[in-house]
Amino acid sequence: MPETQRWCVVGGGILGMRTAASLARAGHDVTLLEAAPALGGLASAWSLGDIIWDKHYHVILPTDTRTLAMVDELGLTDQLSWRTVPSGCQNGGEIYPAGTARDILRLPFLGPIAKLRLGLTAARAMTIRDRRVVERILVTDWLRRWAGRQATERFWVPLLRSKLSANVSKTSAAFIWATIRRLVSARSHGGSGGDGFGYVRGGYAVILDAYAKRLDEVGVRVECGVKVSKIEGADDGGVRVHRADAEPMLFDRVVVTVAAPIAAKLCPGLAPDERLRCESVTYQGIVCLSLLLPEPLTPYYLTYLTDEAPFTTVIDMSALVEPAQLNGHGLVYLPRYIAADDPLGTAREDEVAAAFLPALERLFPAFSPDSVLAARLSTVRYVMPVPTLHYSEQLPPIRTSVDGLFLVSSAHIVEGTLNADETLRIADAALPTLLAAS
Repeated sequence: MPETQRWCVVGGGILGMRTAASLARAGHDVTLLEAAPALGGLASAWSLGDIIWDKHYHVILPTDTRTLAMVDELGLTDQLSWRTVPSGCQNGGEIYPAGTARDILRLPFLGPIAKLRLGLTAARAMTIRDRRVVERILVTDWLRRWAGRQATERFWVPLLRSKLSANVSKTSAAFIWATIRRLVSARSHGGSGGDGFGYVRGGYAVILDAYAKRLDEVGVRVECGVKVSKIEGADDGGVRVHRADAEPMLFDRVVVTVAAPIAAKLCPGLAPDERLRCESVTYQGIVCLSLLLPEPLTPYYLTYLTDEAPFTTVIDMSALVEPAQLNGHGLVYLPRYIAADDPLGTAREDEVAAAFLPALERLFPAFSPDSVLAARLSTVRYVMPVPTLHYSEQLPPIRTSVDGLFLVSSAHIVEGTLNADETLRIADAALPTLLAAS
């Protein structure tokens, strides 16, 4: 039995919660620090009008094995709900069904060869098993090779720009490879009607509440509202965590789960190469306006946009969630993915709404900005690491040169895109390295 050590996990998102619970189960004394008032990070929930739901849009796929295991472990499997939902694609002022292969074949803005090559692109992505193959080529070059010019320029590039903004020019084909594989997984379980998605009734608020109770059961001390200002090795051994307006805390080991560029700022003792690897990770942020409407906006859960718009996609959660879960209302997310330093990241809610709502009305003429029951804005600077060329060869280290200091974050995603299941995989994959240091 390894000696009990004092561990601190910095960051109380899904990644930090999973890591803290695993370390506690391994027999260690664990403290979890979170700057926000509550746990959850990107998965956190909030109130919007008369409902409580996810701050950002989340779904569970039937192939999300770690997420499903977590839900089962928390005793929430009977709260899972599954549904096949259609998708739409907007082009030239019109919205077309795009949830099935038959729908794709009917899209009027693509020729027959382009439609055929869209299928070829998906088939090619599903045959690639080694990520390094697609890490060596830019995403636009790979798509032109397999999808052809028309499908790439009219379909893929607008979607890529909406998700990656200016970073599309430096993104490798690993991004579209991982995205296609995840979407094909949803579609294969959804049958002929669209994508097969699931959620826990009550949303992530229910999952996070159950997880917080589990952390307490395994002995993790949780402190929210704690802003960490610096983490450094202590001269007399261990790692010291400095907090704003409080005395420093000393631990044997510290795991930092925040985004890599933030970790670089918090940990001044990192070696130059370690710091460079953290700072070199390109992140996308998000500006996401949530709207509570009197009724659903559209039958489509996802409406992809190929025309220019201030937001990147329209997500109507009420197409997936049972009406009773939302008190019969419609819940719409309007996200825009931005570079971490984009000025839009500092915009006020009223400024974002003034830009977004008229554009939504143009897309859906039956919608009126005056009908909005409630609106809230979430802005996060560091959300998703961009898989640049040869990304997996340049990852930040997990075990650093600072004795007892570890980095585990979304920057370590190399086999997929950012989602809860991939976050759990990162935590599980890093655990042996953490325990080896015990």
